[in-house]
Amino acid sequence: MLVKMWINGEAIRDHIDPDMLLLDFVRRHGCASVKRGCETSNCGLCTVMLEGKPILSCSMLAARAEGMHVMTLEGIQEEAREFGSFMAGQGADQCGFCNPGFIMNVLAMIRELTDPTEEEIKEYLEGNLCRCSGFVSQLRSIMEYLKYKKGEQDGSGK
Repeated sequence: MLVKMWINGEAIRDHIDPDMLLLDFVRRHGCASVKRGCETSNCGLCTVMLEGKPILSCSMLAARAEGMHVMTLEGIQEEAREFGSFMAGQGADQCGFCNPGFIMNVLAMIRELTDPTEEEIKEYLEGNLCRCSGFVSQLRSIMEYLKYKKGEQDGSGK
């Protein structure tokens, strides 16, 4: 079947099998940041933004994204690099395997929630798993990044 969608602003037309996952489709088209983790919609490694909302690409058929806009980490490099420096500054990047999905969710959260509380942040990101840390450094990096975005801190991430 032929599908058309936009990946990171680029129009893509491709023939796919009806059971192809969106995860496999975006990886086929060069988006290596989207990772296969649990394959049960529990880890967040495969997070992409579909029409601006975070979704798990391992649990969505590519055909369901027909005519839609998909954004991966490759499409928001500047924002990702900016927040990534805060993660590094707080020691929250550890092995880095979960970072792309985590960053996608953090940036989606920031777009959706104006001034999230610590509890709202934890709730929003509860589907992201990281085996290297206890999430304290990730939470700290988000809080510091939010202060920076409000102009309350410099951009060092520390």
